[in-house]
Amino acid sequence: MRIVLDDVRISREEWSLSARGIFTEGTHLVSGDIGSGKTTLSLMLAGLLKPSSGTIGREEIVSRMISFQFPEHHVTGSTLREECASWGIDPDTVLASVNLTGKEDFPPLKLSRGELKRLHLACVMAKQYDLLILDEPFSSLDCREKERICNDLSLCTQGITIIFTHEQMQFPRVDFIWEITGGSLCSRGRLPDALPAWEHAPAVIKKLIRRGNLPENLTQKDLMEAACRT
Repeated sequence: MRIVLDDVRISREEWSLSARGIFTEGTHLVSGDIGSGKTTLSLMLAGLLKPSSGTIGREEIVSRMISFQFPEHHVTGSTLREECASWGIDPDTVLASVNLTGKEDFPPLKLSRGELKRLHLACVMAKQYDLLILDEPFSSLDCREKERICNDLSLCTQGITIIFTHEQMQFPRVDFIWEITGGSLCSRGRLPDALPAWEHAPAVIKKLIRRGNLPENLTQKDLMEAACRT
């Protein structure tokens, strides 16, 4: 199971993005500046946008899911109950998991952005996919909810999960680091060896590396363990 990017390129007026590489099974983190092309790349990987040139091969991938940054784009039900049912999951179980019990007949678009994001991610994470693409999954979430979704993502052990984000504080456990820089997708490799080459690494990780305390991974537990080394 893998995604193969063979000299992929997409262009719009003066902007362009090129990508080559292979996404294998595991959790991949893709970082980059705002406007660098993270969402564009996520759409191409999901098969919703064709590149200007090159090919994207999806080997042994039967089921796929993309989660957009703004959860409103996914809403199809007129109530929370209908919205959960549209995903083929039990509404009571999902709503209880995100503290929305009692709002079964509430219109989804009248929730706060954070509540709707929590609900959407709970629906997404209720199932398994060969390919799961998450575009800015931590946006609109408070620190507690970021920690919860990071814990859920850290438990993903099957298929390919690709997280596009510019988050700087909380991360799940990941296997590979990628970043978009200079108009190109660059593979930094597998953690922890990838961390010193990660240009978009959060300041706390760069500080730990300068001190010689390379974290094993990106979770809060990993960072605290590295910080406490003598």
